[in-house]
Amino acid sequence: MNNDKQQFLFASAPDSWGVLDYPGPSWEQSYERMLDEMMEAGYRGTELGPYGFFPTDPNVLAPQLLKRGMKLLGSFVPVRMGDPAAGTAVIERIRKVGKLLATLGAPFLVLADDQSDQRNRFSGRAYDKDCPTLSADQWKHVGKIVSDAEKVASEFGLDIVFHPHVATYVETPEECERFFDATSHTGIGLCLDTGHCAYGHGDSVTEAEKYKDKLRFVHIKDCNADVLEQARRNHWTFEEAIEHQVFTVIGQGNIDFPAFFRTLEKNGYSGWSVVEQDVKFGETKIPPAESVAASLKYLLGVVGKLNGAAA
Repeated sequence: MNNDKQQFLFASAPDSWGVLDYPGPSWEQSYERMLDEMMEAGYRGTELGPYGFFPTDPNVLAPQLLKRGMKLLGSFVPVRMGDPAAGTAVIERIRKVGKLLATLGAPFLVLADDQSDQRNRFSGRAYDKDCPTLSADQWKHVGKIVSDAEKVASEFGLDIVFHPHVATYVETPEECERFFDATSHTGIGLCLDTGHCAYGHGDSVTEAEKYKDKLRFVHIKDCNADVLEQARRNHWTFEEAIEHQVFTVIGQGNIDFPAFFRTLEKNGYSGWSVVEQDVKFGETKIPPAESVAASLKYLLGVVGKLNGAAA
């Protein structure tokens, strides 16, 4: 078997520092210091984060990554997938980030449904009877928008993967199945986020097994089941749950990562996992640099035991 550095590669992302999707105080952090803290923790890759937080000039960003031995992995692109008017927006977004990603050799474009106020009110409670869902016509549009997005992404050599996400219309395992049914004519893969999966009443081991032929990218989050239960009971929005630390340092929550990585190993998954901990900027109990370092130490221990068992 390959050793852990070959089979399981770990990257970080700006959201573990509380970087939001839009400019504000969280964007005033030094991206150079953030990259330093990632490198010092032992990570060798990063996602782009929201477009504009890292330099968008590849001649500026490339040297910053190179001198730290960091690889850029991709960009997260949310789009209102049930909105017929959103097709133009996603194409424009992909073209905007695609050149930067391609120039820097990033392999992935991560597509997700955009958060909506309607679904955010039902975060983690998508099975409630009043929770809004997409209509049959809207699901047809999902298939079209993904097909169009795939064509544009391919122009930049990007592998397009889909991220089921809390507070969107594709949150639960059943909605994920509906998504892949609607997009069966495309080659889109799965980006499985362990924390979002748990939040949406899923099990990451089950989903990794179900989609073993589509799983091409992994986001690693850990989830505090007690806080998640409070979020559901109190009808918290996704942001309110994050403020209450629903996501923890990896290994300190309730997700069974040894079982998850055993499943990945069994199914021959080889590649990147992006370690994330969605936090509210300025209100972390543990400094992000310490959190991401502790998370990686735990994960390397998990995959190291897999290697030991195989030997």
